[in-house]
Amino acid sequence: MLVLAHRGYHAGLPENTLAAFEAAQRLGVDGIETDVRLSVDGKPVIMHDRVTPAGRAVSAITHREIEDDCGHAVPLLAEIFDAAPALLWNIEIKRPEAWPVAAPILKQFQKTRRILVSSFRHDVVYQCAAELEVDCALLIASRPLDVGAIMAACAARPRIRSIVWDYNIIDEKILQAVTARGWNNYVYGAHTPDEHAYCGTLHLRGLITDHPQRAGGGR
Repeated sequence: MLVLAHRGYHAGLPENTLAAFEAAQRLGVDGIETDVRLSVDGKPVIMHDRVTPAGRAVSAITHREIEDDCGHAVPLLAEIFDAAPALLWNIEIKRPEAWPVAAPILKQFQKTRRILVSSFRHDVVYQCAAELEVDCALLIASRPLDVGAIMAACAARPRIRSIVWDYNIIDEKILQAVTARGWNNYVYGAHTPDEHAYCGTLHLRGLITDHPQRAGGGR
């Protein structure tokens, strides 16, 4: 099971920063999960939340204003890959408007970095699979009525072969069905040591966690 540091390793550091990514690499994780949004001045900013700590929408202010609100440097997509060049980068595209800006940057690195692009917006994942030579994943945060239908919809998109599940909805039978179809399962949202241990029994491809040390992320 791969261990991915969720937004880097941010114990004592701001999440989604170069320092958090470098700390994750030093910890010995297999990969890093991070997020891309679009600022009003068209920058692909590495930012999870829709609004800044000052309460302003990321999409309504400039990159510089986002940094002012956060109180620290907020990296751009092109800047992050050198922080941990040997690791797997799980890039979550938060909104469709970020994709046209993120796509050419990801294309620049698709041959030199290991990249997994994911999104709750499955239309964005479909675009990625059509445009880039990177692995793609569907993010799912609610129990699907028919996971087989979800996978069947990707039959013509061989780059899409992974599902990233919210811990709260994981179902062992569904995970097994996904694996039986030759797909990968990733899970995010485990917190306690027992939850991490349980994930270790599920034959996951990867665990995305804020606590990588609880999943062997310092091995």
